[in-house]
Amino acid sequence: MRIKSIFTNSFGILTSRILGFVRDILMASALGASIFSDIFFIAFKFPNLFRRILAEGAFVQSFLPSFVASRNKSVFATAIMLRFLLFIVLGSLVVNLFAPTATKILAIGFDEATVALAAPLVAINFWYLDFIFLVTFLATLLQYKEHFATTAFSTALLNIAMIGALILYAKEDSYTIVYALSFGVLMGGLLQLVSHIIAIKRFNLHRLFVGGWKYRSKKDISKEQSQFKSQFLPAIWGSSTAQIAAFIDTWLASFLVTGSISYLYYANRIFQLPLALFAIATATALFPAISKALKHNKEETAYAHLSKAFWLLAFTLGFAMIGGVVLSESIVGLLFERGEFGANDTHDTAWVLVMYMVGLLPFGLAKLFSLFLFASYRQGVAAKIASVSLGINILLSLLLMESMGAAGLALASSIGGWVQFVMTLQAVGWHHLRDILHSQYSLYFVLSMPLFTLAMMAIGYLAE
Repeated sequence: MRIKSIFTNSFGILTSRILGFVRDILMASALGASIFSDIFFIAFKFPNLFRRILAEGAFVQSFLPSFVASRNKSVFATAIMLRFLLFIVLGSLVVNLFAPTATKILAIGFDEATVALAAPLVAINFWYLDFIFLVTFLATLLQYKEHFATTAFSTALLNIAMIGALILYAKEDSYTIVYALSFGVLMGGLLQLVSHIIAIKRFNLHRLFVGGWKYRSKKDISKEQSQFKSQFLPAIWGSSTAQIAAFIDTWLASFLVTGSISYLYYANRIFQLPLALFAIATATALFPAISKALKHNKEETAYAHLSKAFWLLAFTLGFAMIGGVVLSESIVGLLFERGEFGANDTHDTAWVLVMYMVGLLPFGLAKLFSLFLFASYRQGVAAKIASVSLGINILLSLLLMESMGAAGLALASSIGGWVQFVMTLQAVGWHHLRDILHSQYSLYFVLSMPLFTLAMMAIGYLAE
């Protein structure tokens, strides 16, 4: 198992998330859980959704196996980059031309006055998607070289830019603050891109694009492109259930009381910390090694990585899940309760956090096991699993949102995560899980979990 790579990813993500929490603390203090925070989160939701889909799975999991197998890597990489970039730039132009319509689609529950406030912000924030695609593409090439540090730390640049905007415009009115935040998002995207261009140059990967452009008409890559295209959309769908569920939560929350979107956002930010710090960091580090091992028919090596990574995630995510449930109100209060963010906001956000934390372990383990589906070109299977999981999530969201509000949306998402985990295990093979559970680490896990639970309950009692 690539411990050094996992540690690099985790430390980079931790740095970014700490800065992200500083950003959220400043934002909560300046805007609270108000209409202005809601419209910014709506404006940032769509590009941020695509950032998570592209950067944390879908593009990498479809492009990297095809790139590893390609005999004409430079031509293949250049062709894919140019076609995607053209499509995304055109999409950004359309969104800017029809910003009110795009806003209404993102938050159908908003009235016309709120849509008018949010539309300019949606138009500005959408350009971040162009930057993040290029960042993701370059990051995938760096992953091929098993270099993870640049990508792991680069998100910190986005948070630094947004923190700068909040500090500079802290004394302005709320609408000016959200405008400044939107331009801070674009500045952060530009900084991320520049950092990746520097890393690409350091690893001499820029030669790929020179060769790709020079020989684009002389090398036939139609078969490779066809294979990539057949895998890409299923990969997008199959690896993005959590992100799409969060997007649907936001959409449905626009029908609930003011502040519901913000409660979901702040709770999901806390939920995403251990998920990114452990599950995404581990999956990112292991995927290139697993893809190469399966390509060379070294299944024992690939499943050895799986076994060690399983127990790493079981321990870390299991403890984080228990701690998040028991200490939810203390965590939210410590991070956000100041300025415009009051005690009632803390209570409502903490309840949403509890419902999200129920799904932390299955989401993380499903991400780990799904690597084997993507590396073996079974993206279609992952897509079918995601469809069932998301369908159950949507159905439960509609059933629970009236009685439980935003917390019901979070609980529905967690139940969908459990469904995805069970179905992914079935697709990969239950015998692999049985082999893992018979390993020496299982006893440590069984013994330590109750002790950790008691410790968290004691800390929670003292915190009250």
